Amino acid sequence: MPVDRSLSLEQLEGQRWPDPPEDTTSMVKNVHELRRRPLGELQAHELARLVGQNVGLHWLLPLAVEILRDTAANQADGDWYDDDLLYAVVTRGADAWGHFPALARDLKEIVAGLKNLSRYVKTEVEAFLAMPLPDIR
Repeated sequence: MPVDRSLSLEQLEGQRWPDPPEDTTSMVKNVHELRRRPLGELQAHELARLVGQNVGLHWLLPLAVEILRDTAANQADGDWYDDDLLYAVVTRGADAWGHFPALARDLKEIVAGLKNLSRYVKTEVEAFLAMPLPDIR
């Protein structure tokens, strides 16, 4: 389903999180700030941070897979590939993918063609590829 990328996660979810406490971690502060930014302004590393924290998956997984799809062809030519975003996406549990069975299938096709992945992400990609595809709900 297309999403208005001029909207933030807060606007899409209709839920504003309160400001984090002053003594909280920089990770928590950053996640709160990123939820307030329009989706279209988020960079791949920022999407990786949100997805890795299981924030806004309903909206962000499709966007992340789109980015991974768009950059996969360049990776075959030796260009840089965003391992952080790939890692964040493929390490989401089967329960997250149960809401997106078609997207999970698309991602499996995308990652199956990737070559020369770093060691830290290669193991996670292999685990994702071995994960049974969710049934359509």
